[in-house]
Amino acid sequence: MKNLQNKKILLVICGGIAAYKSLELIRILKKCSCQIKTILTEGGKEFITPLSISSLSNEKVYTDLFDFKNEAEMDHISLSRWADIILFAPATANKIAQLSNGLAEDLATTVALASDKMIFLAPAMNVRMWENKITKTNLKKLIGAGYKVIGPDIGEMACGEYGEGKFSDPLGISKIINSYFKELEENKNFKALITAGPTREYIDPVRFITNRSSGKQGYAIAEELQKNGFETTLISGPTNLKSPDGVRMLNVNSADEMYEKTIENLPVDVAIFTAAVSDFRAKQINIDKIKKEKFEKIEIVKTKDILDYTSKHNKLRPKLVIGFAAETSNLDKNSMKKLVEKNCDWIIANDVSNKEIGFDSEYNEVKIFQRNKPNIENISITTKEMIAKKLVEKISNELKANG
Repeated sequence: MKNLQNKKILLVICGGIAAYKSLELIRILKKCSCQIKTILTEGGKEFITPLSISSLSNEKVYTDLFDFKNEAEMDHISLSRWADIILFAPATANKIAQLSNGLAEDLATTVALASDKMIFLAPAMNVRMWENKITKTNLKKLIGAGYKVIGPDIGEMACGEYGEGKFSDPLGISKIINSYFKELEENKNFKALITAGPTREYIDPVRFITNRSSGKQGYAIAEELQKNGFETTLISGPTNLKSPDGVRMLNVNSADEMYEKTIENLPVDVAIFTAAVSDFRAKQINIDKIKKEKFEKIEIVKTKDILDYTSKHNKLRPKLVIGFAAETSNLDKNSMKKLVEKNCDWIIANDVSNKEIGFDSEYNEVKIFQRNKPNIENISITTKEMIAKKLVEKISNELKANG
């Protein structure tokens, strides 16, 4: 498992009978040359000791949130920044509930809340607890927030019952984490470009033509690409959104500016055009504000079609060109037409007449239309972050499959 070499893993051991198996997990990860730091929760102390952990990890074991000897170090911040990933193993039903509700009740939950790294959960609990609807709801929230879940397995438990909820094999957990780092390393070979937000086509210094867009979906995709190892460039029109960490950010105003920045940053492996580029601009921009009484008509011309140009110029064309279609009617027909006319590989379409999704909403629901594939994929209503995760996973698989 060479992809684990020199990786920094923050292991959180929660209170459950499976806690003793975390010692085997530490042994395996150390054998793979990982650096391991550990948080042992109060419940975890009932099953294993800090001494047994430190003897294997060769590192200090962190326990209390407010350790007066180390308070100046702000452990909940320093640990979350130090780690490449955070792994809760075992993750109990109680800890999953705390995490899903954003609580910061101890060092473990505080670190998770302060973290910008991938967090893995390896659940272990009684089968009835695992099957409880509340546990399922909590897990769904965490998955939607980007957590990855490993297991649990099906088998006989310490309580004597049989079913799903058994802690996954430590070697199996290690292999899944190794695969995660392997995928990140492979994705570093890929370059991605995303356009997002609206453009502004000025008529005079105070008025402009625009299309409605918050930019949220494009920003979420850019952030997810970066998290998954892609070298990512985001070209954005005016929005109120924070630039995603680690993403190369290029801010523009007009369609012409977005066009120029797009061409300058080609070729890439995948180009994703989520921006709501204005279709028209004023033929001439007035230097001074036009007085209301003189504002009779504006002569307009079409803006440059960035998606069309990118997808039809073979020397610059990315391996994967993805367009977005915001429709209010005839979604399937209009999206298929755009797929063909723009020479795209995929069109991601959504119905912006639905007030629950699309413009300014935190949620979306999309259909994926693909060239030469009759089946239309659906991603049911969920957060824009989750839409981004599913799309990036699909993009990564597509690029790897096609070399």
